[in-house]
Order: sequence, then structure tokens, then C-alpha cells
Amino acid sequence: MAQPQIRQAACPLNCWDSCGLHVTVENDRVTKVEGDPSHPITQGKICGRGRMLETRTNSLQRLLHPLKKINGKFEQIPWEQALNELAEKLKEIKTVYGTKAVLHSHDYANNGLLKNLDQRFFNCYGGVTELYGSLCWGAGIEAQKWDFGDAYSHEPDDVYNSKNIIIWGRNVARTNMHFYEKLIEAKKRGAKLFVIDPIFNATAKIADQFISIKPGMDGFLAAGIIKEMLRLGLEDRSFIEQLTVGFEEIAWLVGSISLKEISEMAEVPCEVMTHLAEVFAEKPTATFMGLGLQRYQNGGNTIRMIDALVAISGNIGIAGGGANYANLQVGQSFVFDELTLPQFKQRHRQFSIMKQAESVLTAKDPDIKMIVVTCGNPLTQVPDTHVVERAFSSIETLVVIDQFMTDTARLADYVLPTTTAFEEEDIYYSSMYHHYVNYGPKLISAPGEAKPDLWIWTELAKRLGFGAAFDFTRKQFLEMAFQELERKGISLEILMERHTLELPVKAVPWQDGKFTTPSGKYEFTARFGQERLTLAAPEESKWRNPHLAEKYPYSLLTIHPMRSNHSQNYHLLGGKLKLKVEVAQNIADDLGLSKNDLVRVWNDRGEVNGYLAILTKAHPNTINIDEGMWKQFGGSVNNLTSSNPSDNGLGSTLYDCLVNIEKIN
Repeated sequence: MAQPQIRQAACPLNCWDSCGLHVTVENDRVTKVEGDPSHPITQGKICGRGRMLETRTNSLQRLLHPLKKINGKFEQIPWEQALNELAEKLKEIKTVYGTKAVLHSHDYANNGLLKNLDQRFFNCYGGVTELYGSLCWGAGIEAQKWDFGDAYSHEPDDVYNSKNIIIWGRNVARTNMHFYEKLIEAKKRGAKLFVIDPIFNATAKIADQFISIKPGMDGFLAAGIIKEMLRLGLEDRSFIEQLTVGFEEIAWLVGSISLKEISEMAEVPCEVMTHLAEVFAEKPTATFMGLGLQRYQNGGNTIRMIDALVAISGNIGIAGGGANYANLQVGQSFVFDELTLPQFKQRHRQFSIMKQAESVLTAKDPDIKMIVVTCGNPLTQVPDTHVVERAFSSIETLVVIDQFMTDTARLADYVLPTTTAFEEEDIYYSSMYHHYVNYGPKLISAPGEAKPDLWIWTELAKRLGFGAAFDFTRKQFLEMAFQELERKGISLEILMERHTLELPVKAVPWQDGKFTTPSGKYEFTARFGQERLTLAAPEESKWRNPHLAEKYPYSLLTIHPMRSNHSQNYHLLGGKLKLKVEVAQNIADDLGLSKNDLVRVWNDRGEVNGYLAILTKAHPNTINIDEGMWKQFGGSVNNLTSSNPSDNGLGSTLYDCLVNIEKIN
């Protein structure tokens, strides 16, 4: 019997931390997943979701063979049959309807660089209907591109240069544990920590001050702080006059509303806004924004208003400052066009990722004849579940590539079993936090007939006449993406040897005062084709929809679960899972609800039933139900959420959601 080996690997999850791993392998089987102590950022500590990778890999629920639905039931079929039948369908669709009759529904369950090769396949096929926008962070990305020209953040250790740290709508204790540790260290070094959130979370517990805010009103709070900053003369005039355009527009906007009105709408006291104006002026102050506060119809405006606050206070381009939301310069280190071959796309069409279901149901010239789902579980994760189920059930052929029989896979006509991260080689990084790239080698054999998705694309490409586009090894594909880095002296070979490398990004973005906007400056103003910066409340709020708010008086948040990366792990957690409905204390008091009561939460889109828990110190009239729960366990919470896009069209409105609640007797 072979001795256990501890191998270096990398976490594939689409997460802030992108951890280095130590994986114990024994007799071609993963027996333990722990943190790699040598990783420069994650330093041996990983979260429960990372440890679950061992459970995912070894689960007896793994899909082991291709499946085809025949007379309403799945039957095992050979790979040869599955590939031949799908290739014939793709040929027929291309000939009769055109390639746009195929929808490729892709999300971000796995962060591997080679997961982009599905685009290579569909581009070589001729170009299909694709998705644009993001359920996760799209509104904020677009907002920062309007303001700065791109969405960049400071490197992790720069937080030690901050006098003040603002954590705005982001529970790093749950979603970014290594940054949480840096916050504790920064506090020891003298920094003051402020947390702004509707929920008193684990990060708020270590804060010097917690500011409770009404969900979706963060842009108003930022406007109030700007208003006080200007009244007190605390703005950075030098930065504004030399490096920005359109300041007059923001000054007029915050002057159009009183501080008292802002206080009433955001439900934050006036004196708190005055104090925060002084905090921002006491540079350097770093602002770290979460993804939830832009998941509203006003989401783009919210991020732009917070950006404006950071800019007016002069905290852009200085060590210890920053409007830290995402760090796209990390992913920009790689050459994606070499992987995806966009030049082979002869025709294509785009659907909003939020509205993909509605678009499927109404598509013409051509209708959607086939949907291929990769790296996602749209029936659970895409908003307005009832419409998603109707759309995905309506088309002739639904193909799902996955490791497990998800809610989406259950609807499919073909389910193709794929490998886990430890059964294939890839490279992983995060565009949200640190700037290190990690190498993940193949450690073990895949069970049954599970195949890497690259193998699936290669075999289909051969049958469709463009097999030469896939006649490369995994290493050769990785070398394609590494071309620009190679020119900078960063080689794939060194990464494979060391398992992690620092990418050449700017540690303090915009330090040279040169922005990538059309003007070359920070832009408060809207340019041609963009919406003006406004003070907008969420669509589902008493300010914009009073009749709806009277019917559904509570704001629903759908935050990320502790033990599952979105919907990936619920079926593996064991025990009797049940949907947890967390409510602010005032809701329980007003309605006479108690812990563990069975309750119904509903609105015009749908309903879910779950068991009550109390959110201590949560903002009044706030409810949370963690996202990702499978249908069999009481989900999905997306039965309640809206598929409308954000103000700039590229983000979701998952948190822009009013509901009612009652006890089930």
C-alpha cells in the first residue's frame, strides 16, 4: 500500500481568497484538504468550503456516467453515443436554424483558467447566444469603469498604511477570512475600523463603530457624508481640481437634498454622517465595498456615489486609501483571446444573464433550440426561479455538464459527468482580493467515466470538423494564456515548480494620477451613452413603490452561505437541512414570532417556507435567507427575487426585493 503523500494544490472556488492547499493523497484518493502554510497570503488557513472539496471529490453522489432522459427518466448511455447524438444535434441546428439557436449558459462555479475553453468551442462552432452581465458583481464593475476607467484595488498589505478602514456592506469574516485577519492586525497597529451594514455580522463585532443602514440606501449615506464634507470644508481641493472632471455635478446633486431627508431615507443619524466626513478626511482612509450593496436597481449609482466620496476626500492613489471593490488587473495579466478565439465567431447574440429565462421564452429568428450549461446551476442561482424553470423546460435539448445531479441537471435531456479540481490540471486566481496566481496539478484519477470538460469539448470539436483547434495539451493551453507574462519574465514553468507566483500589478492603483477614462481623469460626470449620477432608492422601496411596500413591508437579503460556495455543497452537508429565515428583532416582536417557528415568506413572484431565527442588531424590517439552497431542502430563495437588471444593465437586483412573512400554524 502506497504511503500518503501531501501535495501542493489550489482552491478552485470563485472566492475572494483563492487559497493554496495541502492535499493528502493515498492510493489515488484524496483523504484530507488543508491549507498550504507556504502560501504568501493564505498561510495555511482555509475555510469550511475549501475543506468540503474532499467531500465533493469522494462523494458517492458523484455523476459517473453520461445520462440521457428517455421517457422522462435518466438512463446511462456510452460516451460515444452521447457525443455522437449531441454533435448531430449541433450540426442540424447550425444548418437549419443557425448557430444562434444555441444558448451557452455559463457562470463561475469553478475559477480555473481553462474553464474559458468552453468559449473557444462555441466560437469555433460559429458563435452562439451568450450571456452578458453578472449576477454577482456586474453593476459595481461597470460603475468603477465609468469613474476610474477600470476596477482596481490595493494589494492586501496596504491596509497596514491606513489610519481608518471602512468595511461597507461586506462581511469579510464570512467571505474573505484572510482579510479579516489583516483587519485584526491593522487594528493592533492603531487603525480605526468602521463597519456599515444592515446586519450586525462577525466583522462588525471587531469594529470600533458599527453603522446600521437600511438595505439599498448606501448611496444616500455616501451623499450625506459628501454633503457634510463640503459643508465643513474637508474636501481635497487639490485632487478635485487637478485630477477630476465634473465635480460641479456631484456638488449640485448633494445640494439638492437636505441632510435630514438623507437621514430619514437611509435611517442613519445626521451626526453619524458628520463624524464619517471627518473620518474620510483623516487620510489615509481605505474603503472596502462588498458585492451586496450593488445588487439593487440603483446598484451602479450606489458604487459611483461611494467612489465619489473616496475621490472627494482625496483617498484615491495614496497608500492606505482606495475605493476597493474588485481587482481586474489580476485577470488582465492573462491573454484570454488566445484561449477563446473570438475571431472565429461569425455571428452571435447576447442575453442578459439576469433575463436569460425571459429571453429564451421570447427569442425569435431563431428560437433557442439547445441550452448548454457549464460551471453553473441556473435553476437555483438565477433570479425568479419559476420563470427559469419554465424556460429551461421549454426548449428541445438541455445539456448540463456537472459533477452532481443539481436542480438544473434534473431538468436536462443530457447530463455529462465532469471532473473535480483535483482530477485535472489548471491555474487559479482571484480578481477580488490578492494578486497571486496558484497552480493546481492533477492529483488523482477521476471516478467512473467522469471526464474533464476540455476532453468533452475536444471530442465534440472533432465530430464537428474543428478538432485542430483543440489539438493541444492542457499545458500548451496554459502557455497560450501566459504569453504576456512570459514577456515580463514570469514563466509557467516557475509557477508549476513553486505553485504560487506574484503577478505584476500596481500595489496602489492610480498613484500616478493617470486614469483610463476618456478624459484621463477621475470622472464624476456621465459621458455619452451613460446614465447621469443620481440619488436613486431601490426599485422595491417605499420611496419608489409605496403600494408594493405597503403590501410587502420587509427588505429581503440573500447573502452567501457559510459552508457552501453558492449552491455547490448543500447536498453534501449531511443531517436534515432546512431553510433558515433570519429576521430583525422588531419583525419577531411585531408579529409574535419565535425561534424555530415555521414561517412562509412570499411576494408576487413566489414563496418559500423555512424556520425562524433572530438576527441580533439587524436593521429594522430586514430579513435574510442564505442563497443557494436546493429545491429538495426548501429553496431556492430565488423564487422571491427579481430578474430585473441594475441601472447600468450589467448587474443583478437580487437584493432589491420586498417580501412579507407569516407563521404557518
